[in-house]
Amino acid sequence: MSEENITKQELHELPEPREHRMPWGLIVLGTGLALSLGAALYLHTNLVNLRMETATLEKEVASLRQTLSNNDISVAQSIGNLRTELDSARKETVSTAEQAKVAARRQAEAIASRVTNKLAEKQEEQQKVLTQELDQIKTRADLATARLTDITSEVSTVKTAVATNRTELDKTISDLHRTTGDLGVMSGLIATNSKELAALREIGERDYFEFNLQKKAGTQKVGDIMVALKKSDPKRNRFTLEIVADDKRVEKKDRTINEPVQFYVVSKARIPYELVVNEVRKDVIVGYLATPKVKTPARRL
Repeated sequence: MSEENITKQELHELPEPREHRMPWGLIVLGTGLALSLGAALYLHTNLVNLRMETATLEKEVASLRQTLSNNDISVAQSIGNLRTELDSARKETVSTAEQAKVAARRQAEAIASRVTNKLAEKQEEQQKVLTQELDQIKTRADLATARLTDITSEVSTVKTAVATNRTELDKTISDLHRTTGDLGVMSGLIATNSKELAALREIGERDYFEFNLQKKAGTQKVGDIMVALKKSDPKRNRFTLEIVADDKRVEKKDRTINEPVQFYVVSKARIPYELVVNEVRKDVIVGYLATPKVKTPARRL
């Protein structure tokens, strides 16, 4: 048999307890009742404390609500005051802005007025200066026009004179003639007076040197040669002179007026020089020397 079965059997075989043993049931029951009463009392105490704490909390909540309500009212009042201040500030700002606009507009108008006045004064001054300058220009223009008229008249006069002189020069040139010189060479155009000599210079074929030789003056330089008057015969319009060129002396005897007296300057030209006497006076002859423009030395033979 198992140990469990043996125990149960032994238990059944035990003698029943006697009535004089302790009443454990009552003790347990009393103990349980006491514990229940203690627990109930503890719970009641806790409940009372809880109710007191709840009442306290409710008072605090009410106070807090009152405080919050008061704070809300204060905040609302502060917001209202702030809104009032903002409205007032906005109105003041708008008013100040309007005043600033008005002041700025007035200042701008004043500045514009001053600028306009200054511009008007400046324009008036410039107009005066411009008018004066225009008057001066007009005066100068009138003077220039008058001067131009005078110059035009002078130019017309000069043109007329030039045309007249040219006509006379052409006539003078047409009157000039060539002749054979004392060396048998055909001469250039011969001038018989100062007017015809001026015409020859105008043509420009040769260089011309005028002279007035006096016998008492001895040898004189004419152009690039030396000439000395030896004798003059006013009645017959004849003369004798001595020419020095290339260190050589050549005597031209008994020559007549307007006759080309020809001689070569070998070191300077192949074309003969020509000396023409237009006037013969006592111990004086007047005329000119004509030399080639281009002086090319002649060959020496």
